[in-house]
Amino acid sequence: MTGIAVVEPAPESALSVEYCGEWYRLEPQRVFAIGRDADLDVDDNPFLHRRFLEISRQDGLWWLSNVGSRLAATVTDGGGRVQAWLAPGARLPIVFGRLNVIFTAGPTTYEFTVHSSEPPFAENSAVDSAEGITTIGTVSFTPSQKLLILALAEPMLLREGTGMSDIPTSVNAAKRLGWATTRFNRKLDNVCDKLDRVGVQGLRGGVRSYATNRRARLVEYALAARIATRFDLPLLDQPQEPE
Repeated sequence: MTGIAVVEPAPESALSVEYCGEWYRLEPQRVFAIGRDADLDVDDNPFLHRRFLEISRQDGLWWLSNVGSRLAATVTDGGGRVQAWLAPGARLPIVFGRLNVIFTAGPTTYEFTVHSSEPPFAENSAVDSAEGITTIGTVSFTPSQKLLILALAEPMLLREGTGMSDIPTSVNAAKRLGWATTRFNRKLDNVCDKLDRVGVQGLRGGVRSYATNRRARLVEYALAARIATRFDLPLLDQPQEPE
C-alpha cells in the first residue's frame, strides 16, 4: 500500500488523507490512489471506479488527479472560498492546508479531506462588505430554494466528519418539505438554472442531469460553497411562509 492507516494524523507527514475517521500518511515517492480497489478503498460501490483519484508528488508540489473515465469531483479549500470541478483527465495542485473532496457514484455521495502540514498557499479570511454581504462567490436564493437545497443535503450534513451518504430522491425530498413532487421538481429546475447561469458545471445538459446526477452535483456544490451547513438544518422543521 502507498498509505498507512493511523489512529491520529501524523505531524511529521507533509500530506495526510482523512476518511471516515481513518488517517493515511502519504509518501512523496509513491502515488496514493482513491477508489473502489485502491490504497483508500472508499466503498464497494459498482458505480465507483477501481482507481478514481490519485495524489502524487511532482515538480515540488502535491497533485490531485482524476484518472477515472466518467466521474468528476468537487474540490474546495477548507473555508469554501475556492472551488474547482475536477473532470476526468484533469489535475490540480494541492496548495491549501485543508482540501475537501466531494464526489458521487450512483446514488451515494462521498467526502474525504486532504491535510497539508506545509501548504504553499496562505489562506486569508473572506472579506465582508459594509452591508455584511460576503463578496466571494455569492449567489442569492429564495427561502424555498434554500429549503430545497437543505432537504437534498440533509443526509450529508447530519453525518459526523467525512464519509458517505445517499442523496434523497425528489419524491423523498419533497415529502420532507411537505411539497408536491411537481413543485419540488419545478423549484429544482430554477435552482439549477440559477447556478448554471453563474458558471456552475454539471447541473444542465442531457437527460441524465435531471436525475441523480443533477441532485448530487447540487449537493456537492452546496456543501463546498457553504450554501448549506449543519446550522441551517433547523429551517427544515420551521413553519413555511406561503409564497
